[in-house]
Amino acid sequence: MGLVEFRELKIKSMKPTVSKHELPLRPANFSSLIEALEYAALGETGMNYFDGRGNLYASVPYQLLARQAKTLARRLLALGLPKGSAVALLAETNPDFVRFFFACQYAGLVPVPLPVSVNLGNHRPYVEHLRALLADCRAEIAMAPTDLLPLVEEAAAPLDRPLVGDAKAFDGVPEADLALVQPKPSDLAYMQYTSGSTRFPRGVMIQQSAVLNNLFGIVNHGVKARPGDRCVSWLPFYHDMGLVGLVLAPLAGQLSVDYLDTRVFAMRPRQWLDLMSKSKASISFGPTFGYDLVARRLRPGEEQRFDLSNWRVAGVGAEMIRSETLERFTRRLAPAGFDPKAFLACYGMAECSLAVSFAPVGEGLRVDTVDGEILSSEGVAVPLLSGSEAGKVHINTYVDCGTPLAGHEIEIRDDQGRALPERQCGILHVRGPSLMSGYFGHPDTTRQVLSEDGWLNTGDLAYRVGKSIFLAGRQKDLIIVNGRNIWPQDLEYIAEQQPEVRSSDSLAFVAPDADGEEQVVLVVQCRESDSGKRAQLVRRLKSRISEELAIECVVDLVPLHTLPRTSSGKLSRSEARRIFIESTSERAQQDNVDLELRRLA
Repeated sequence: MGLVEFRELKIKSMKPTVSKHELPLRPANFSSLIEALEYAALGETGMNYFDGRGNLYASVPYQLLARQAKTLARRLLALGLPKGSAVALLAETNPDFVRFFFACQYAGLVPVPLPVSVNLGNHRPYVEHLRALLADCRAEIAMAPTDLLPLVEEAAAPLDRPLVGDAKAFDGVPEADLALVQPKPSDLAYMQYTSGSTRFPRGVMIQQSAVLNNLFGIVNHGVKARPGDRCVSWLPFYHDMGLVGLVLAPLAGQLSVDYLDTRVFAMRPRQWLDLMSKSKASISFGPTFGYDLVARRLRPGEEQRFDLSNWRVAGVGAEMIRSETLERFTRRLAPAGFDPKAFLACYGMAECSLAVSFAPVGEGLRVDTVDGEILSSEGVAVPLLSGSEAGKVHINTYVDCGTPLAGHEIEIRDDQGRALPERQCGILHVRGPSLMSGYFGHPDTTRQVLSEDGWLNTGDLAYRVGKSIFLAGRQKDLIIVNGRNIWPQDLEYIAEQQPEVRSSDSLAFVAPDADGEEQVVLVVQCRESDSGKRAQLVRRLKSRISEELAIECVVDLVPLHTLPRTSSGKLSRSEARRIFIESTSERAQQDNVDLELRRLA
């Protein structure tokens, strides 16, 4: 794997020392990620990496990371690449990725994290995806772990670039006797690909000044970092929350962080809780489905062996936040000392480096229960007061994602770009110093979402109460039936209330029928094999949807593990829609063939 020079440290020794914290915490004054790293290197904190059995296999203090990154930077400089060249890094959770990421900072190159497929058996689509990303970012170099190197070589074969190798290959390049680069605030710090939930992913260009502003907001406004805080993460390094939130933010705050590979978490989610208990960590983040996966995999009574009493910031974001799922996590883990006030709702996106808003630390989830019928028909989030829910068929609950970071503004706008008042649902726009400079190589797409006066159209539907943001879904996912707005999450929630269906087992969208007319479709992963019970589930879902939402819906039961996901693990409605259209078209063609054969007979 090419993991070099690691000095193993005991977990306890990775906690911040008192002497280090006599230095002022000053992330606002950092002019580059290099400066942030070298400041962190003055202390004793760093990064720890754990395997699938929960064993520590590498410890990298920030001082060692800085030294390794400088050495590697001189090797990259020896390759003679122009300043600003893209370096594609297959972002597996290991020390090599972080070492190469910071070597690029010292060498004046732009690191581009690329996804590692959770399902490596899905060979052809993954290689095609990598090839498209390598071509799009125009990478001059591509580094991959040794075991994944053949996939990158295959992806790069038809291209005239990049130079492909594993960490060991680049470590073998002689060092150049050249001065290291001192990045300017306007230089690109990295390029972050969006997850591609609704379209082909775009390379988000993030300048040094933008990410450092965001890191300051995360460390100070978001999690309110304290001396002695410790982080744990299983989030992928190629995702904005994983990279910015759990690699760069702990470094900017001089905090230690313990890593678990994303694929390990997917197979053994309880390892997250094991690591939180072992290291007495206080900060960790994840999407709603991560908390749900842990709660579902726990065996009865197993929660007793964990100690989560130190977990003061349980961040949740990256997708629509479902309060009922987090409440289930709280009930299961209360015996382990988990405090529901630790939940910290947030909202962000790669186009804003990461964070846009945070709810207050230490107050837990705050929800807003509204009249779903009025929201669908009039676009107004009318609150339901306590006790007024009785008799209401269509009730929606949204989580308060907090207030924007300092220096950032938000507006909720209608389709004509007019600002909307409180509780009027519309498209969320953001402006502030953390925003991207654009999509690499796609100026037209950039102009579609980023105005000349700096406002970013997030494409998310939301409303505000005071300065707080409440997310309602993606604009492109919105289902419109007879002039009414139907949120796909409402359909999916109905499905997931059935005993045969679990969280993240359903997707709703609109697709054409055989006559080209739009129809509402709900695709559900079903664990039930009995045909009679499957038919009963379909009838029950159609009845509930008709009763609660007053619409007709096609319910399509599919096998387990077939709902498509993006590179960051989110369910992809756009891809599910494409698959549904193709499969129904194939079925229609086969039906026509069968009909013709019967006629001939």
